[in-house]
Amino acid sequence: MLNKAETTVTNMETAVFNNPTKTPHFESSVPEHGSVLAGPVINVVINFNFDLAKNSSISIKRSAQEFGQGELVLDSNKLSMRRAMDSGAPDGTYTVTYQACWPDKSCHQGSFQFAVTRSKQDDFKDQTNRKEITLDLLNSSFEPENIRISKGTKITWVNKDVVEHYINTDPHPGHNYYKDQNSKLLKTNESYSLVFTKSGLYPYHCSAHADYMTGNILVD
Repeated sequence: MLNKAETTVTNMETAVFNNPTKTPHFESSVPEHGSVLAGPVINVVINFNFDLAKNSSISIKRSAQEFGQGELVLDSNKLSMRRAMDSGAPDGTYTVTYQACWPDKSCHQGSFQFAVTRSKQDDFKDQTNRKEITLDLLNSSFEPENIRISKGTKITWVNKDVVEHYINTDPHPGHNYYKDQNSKLLKTNESYSLVFTKSGLYPYHCSAHADYMTGNILVD
């Protein structure tokens, strides 16, 4: 049975979240605390400004059931840790509980929450069952902003704008949620392509206009 917050998410696309607990050296996370998403993320990523050490951990739970998959991964720079999420995770409120451990063998615990409600997929343009699609960068926006595709689809972004843009995975400025989704500077009429092979949600932005030029790709 869903708890009260999860029922609210499913029916009203809003949620009640507990206050997050941030550890020392916490910088950012994807998803952010309080996010309401159209589908599960491919992984939860947590970034810090100090080296992480072994015994760090991430748990992703809904109603006491674990939806994290596989082992924790520490990025090579030791400033980020990540854990994959079950792409079939149901709608509801998820609590991420993490332990950040440091080279001196001390550890701190933190937590944050996000929600999944698939009714938000109504805001996504359906581009499923297509091998290739093209998205325009125009008027400092992605057109369309939110799209839904099938696994194996190739997306090509073309800069039709008079200003330069980038394609960058969240968060800003870390750009490490899905590291393959980071382009070079795109001048007018230049393009960038990527094939998406894993189901889940891919939030991204233009790092030159990160405050307002954002988009989401949902891969079935």
